Amino acid sequence: MRNLVNYAVRYAKAGFSVLPMIGKKPMIKFADQPALTVDQIQSYWRSHPYAQLALRTTNFFVIDIDEHPGGADGFQSFKDYEHPEYFRETLSQKTAGGGRQLFYLKREDSTVQQNIGWLPGIDIKAHVNNYVMVAPSERNGKAYQWENRNPIATGTAELVAAINAKAATAEVDLSGLKTDYSKKSGTAELFETVVAGLGDTGGRNNALASFAGGLLFRGVDPRAVIQLGLLANANTDDSLTQREAKTTIESMIKKEIRRREANQ
Repeated sequence: MRNLVNYAVRYAKAGFSVLPMIGKKPMIKFADQPALTVDQIQSYWRSHPYAQLALRTTNFFVIDIDEHPGGADGFQSFKDYEHPEYFRETLSQKTAGGGRQLFYLKREDSTVQQNIGWLPGIDIKAHVNNYVMVAPSERNGKAYQWENRNPIATGTAELVAAINAKAATAEVDLSGLKTDYSKKSGTAELFETVVAGLGDTGGRNNALASFAGGLLFRGVDPRAVIQLGLLANANTDDSLTQREAKTTIESMIKKEIRRREANQ
């Protein structure tokens, strides 16, 4: 495994926010933090010469296409998409897992929302505190590889609008179902919140606190609560910053710890 410090420096000088990685996990706390400077990158790689690298999706977003064994085929979804003209020629890479990622610059006239499951097998990675591994990083002995040397194109307005639109409900024949889905259990509502998000801007913090509290009450591991809460927040149209979301979730976890200690 080679030292990627020179690549990391080049990315930083090109205006990207670089993260040192181990596997697919960042080796530093980065949420809502400024990008590492060239000096910081060089210093960090001296201490961790075999760190891999990722780029935060600060000024760009990524269309992440993947094929899940026995599940959704993102490549087929991309091929079948009814508006191929939305996708300009742009920089793209092949991932270590056999997927494909298209890179687009964010627009100045609109905000692109992160959208996990935009299409079957296709995710949109766009939050400023999200990231993607990039070439020539390696994972499990396989390397990320750039497919071309295209400049990163700006995402079309039509593409951004399509990403931001709520995913269309799958056309499934539900006529034979007898269950009244207007009467949901609390657990069902928690599951749906992960997909639907936290609702209107005015109640995001309270909605996230209620969501985290509901999971903790049902015995969900606090570490999973954090991940589920961040996912629900990412699927919210006007999401909280990751720092705000984590603070709210961690506050609920501490509250739950105190409650359990009091009942012992």
